[in-house]
Amino acid sequence: MATDLAIRVEPGGMADLPDVMVAMADAFDPQYGEAWTEAQCAGILGMAGSWLLVARSGADPAGFALLRTVADEAELLLIAVRNRYRRQGVARALLAQAIGDAAADGVATLHLEVRDGNPAAELYRGLGFVQIGMRRGYYRGRSGKVFDALTFKKRLDVN
Repeated sequence: MATDLAIRVEPGGMADLPDVMVAMADAFDPQYGEAWTEAQCAGILGMAGSWLLVARSGADPAGFALLRTVADEAELLLIAVRNRYRRQGVARALLAQAIGDAAADGVATLHLEVRDGNPAAELYRGLGFVQIGMRRGYYRGRSGKVFDALTFKKRLDVN
């Protein structure tokens, strides 16, 4: 998708958690129970093999991706784009950087899961992710309603 929006994707760390939480609060509807707390994000970032990418428009956080690698597999734990930056290529830029970084690090397979019904599933499919399963009742929303998760994987061209 062509856009005039200048987005840069940068490696992030603990100092970027306030910006991550701004994006998290804006991007995730609480009815689905998908958002993480700052403590959960910090806990993952403190683990070996975890990494954060932050997308910015100038100094403004547009979105982020949080990933974890174990051996030759990686998992996209979270990806979020703030509402005002949606449909402008931000998620695609974050995913392209994540895929490139993972492949350069020798990751052979990238996994992710997404709530059934989330329109992001079409983006993943368009980027070559293949659905491999479903986790019934994986997400629990604020009201107690449960939602299934679709699991995907993508084989990477390892450098």
